[in-house]
Amino acid sequence: MSEIRQVMLDTETTGLEWRQGERVIEIGCVELLNRKLTGRNFHRYLNPERAIGAGAQAVHGLTDDFLADKPKFVEIVDELLEFVSGAEVIIHNAPFDVGFLDNELALIGREVFKSGCDSITDTLKMARDLRPGKKNSLDALCNEFGIDNSGRQLHGALLDAALLAEVYLAMTRGQESLMMDLDMGSAALTAFIKSEHPPIRVVSASDEELAEHERVLAEIDQESKGKTLWRTLAA
Repeated sequence: MSEIRQVMLDTETTGLEWRQGERVIEIGCVELLNRKLTGRNFHRYLNPERAIGAGAQAVHGLTDDFLADKPKFVEIVDELLEFVSGAEVIIHNAPFDVGFLDNELALIGREVFKSGCDSITDTLKMARDLRPGKKNSLDALCNEFGIDNSGRQLHGALLDAALLAEVYLAMTRGQESLMMDLDMGSAALTAFIKSEHPPIRVVSASDEELAEHERVLAEIDQESKGKTLWRTLAA
């Protein structure tokens, strides 16, 4: 059976709107293989070549001075695309992050982000479908599923990607049974599919057991003054 590879991704930016020239300043990715964390991560801080907005800085705490000597997006883009290649990329509020990544790619003449991965899944949409009318921020979902986010005083791309992995696994916990326990060997899986298992054993009640069953039913019927459903249907 082929392996299922997923990448949780998050970004931090200079502001809220790429159409107004805001840029990506941090990218964090966490890898899952068959719904298990592998320990392989991708994390880069980036020089956005523009100032960070005060509102954005209050969210993530990153400063212009800190990012001044960091690589530009064009310098790390191949590493990023290699990391997500062939994977389902899972993002909380995907239109936001993908919009920024597509803009960064367009600025250097590259194809849109989706062309470099297998698919993109938006966990915010998933959460809204599961929890209509409720708050579905990453913090709210951590609280809902009992995930410790006490270290999240400020937003950070790698930390948020790691928290998203836990949230996603909690939201899709029932899928584990549908995956037929991917750790089982191929021979065992083939045997299951072909129904190569012992026949079901049918044990019939003995005459004594049937008589005892009738006796108990008669006692119940007597206690109910003949109002038991099975006697009424039988009549």
